Amino acid sequence: MTGTLVVNEIYLSLQGESTFAGLPCIFIRLTACDLRCSYCDTAYAFTEGKKKSLAEILAEVKRLAAPFQIGNRQSAIGISSLPLVELTGGEPLLQKNSLPLMKQLCDDGFTVLIETSGAHDIATMDPRVHRIMDLKCPSSGEAERNLYANLECLKATDEVKFVIGTREDYEWAKTQIAAHKLASICPLLFSWVHPLTPEQQNPVLKKVPAGLAPMTRTELAEKIIADALPVRFQIQQHKIIWPPEQRGV
Repeated sequence: MTGTLVVNEIYLSLQGESTFAGLPCIFIRLTACDLRCSYCDTAYAFTEGKKKSLAEILAEVKRLAAPFQIGNRQSAIGISSLPLVELTGGEPLLQKNSLPLMKQLCDDGFTVLIETSGAHDIATMDPRVHRIMDLKCPSSGEAERNLYANLECLKATDEVKFVIGTREDYEWAKTQIAAHKLASICPLLFSWVHPLTPEQQNPVLKKVPAGLAPMTRTELAEKIIADALPVRFQIQQHKIIWPPEQRGV
C-alpha cells in the first residue's frame, strides 16, 4: 500500500470501552485533533507522532496479532478474529489515509473499530468498520462542533457515546436520544468523565462552562436506572487496571 499517516503509538491491550470492552485490541493512535474537550486524556496525541507508511502500520498490526492466530473460525463471542483493531486519536478522520488503512484491515479479516469525535463526516469509511461516535455534551466545551448530519448515516453496527460529567450533560443527552430516536438505531453509551490526573491536565483544553453541576459516577448510574434509559453505562476499564496516566494501555 502507498501513503503515510502520522502515528502517535501502536500497541496491544484490552478494549476499555464500548460494547467490545474487555476484548484484546490493537490500538492505532493517530496524531492531531481539532477539538480540545475539557476532559481529554490523550492531549499528548495532539502533536506527538512519527510518519509511518501504511505498509509499516499493517506490518506492525500483523506482528502484534500473530499470537492470536488471525483467521480462525468464528468464535463463540461472535468475533471472527481477535484481536480487534481500533483507530483512535486524536481524531483519526483528520488524516485521509486512515480510510484506505481501515479498508485494508477489513480486507485482511480484522474486526475494525474507529473512535471519532462526531465533528467529521463518517459516511466515507468502509461500511464494515464499527463506528464509535461521540456526541459532545455541554461540559466538553465543544458541543457546537457536533455534525448532526452524521446521525443519518448511523447503522446498527455503530455506537453513539455521550461523555457525561455534569447533570446538564445527562439531561442534554436524554434530549438528544429522544429527539433523534437514537435508541432504535444503535447501541448508546453513557461514559462517566474520569477525573484527569495532574499529568493529563493540559493547558490547551477547554474549560468546563461555568454553572454546570458535576455528576458522580454513582449519580450517573442511579439516574440511568431511575429514568429507565436504554443506554449502556460504562467506565474506562483500562484506568482501573492500570494507572490513569499510563500510555500504551
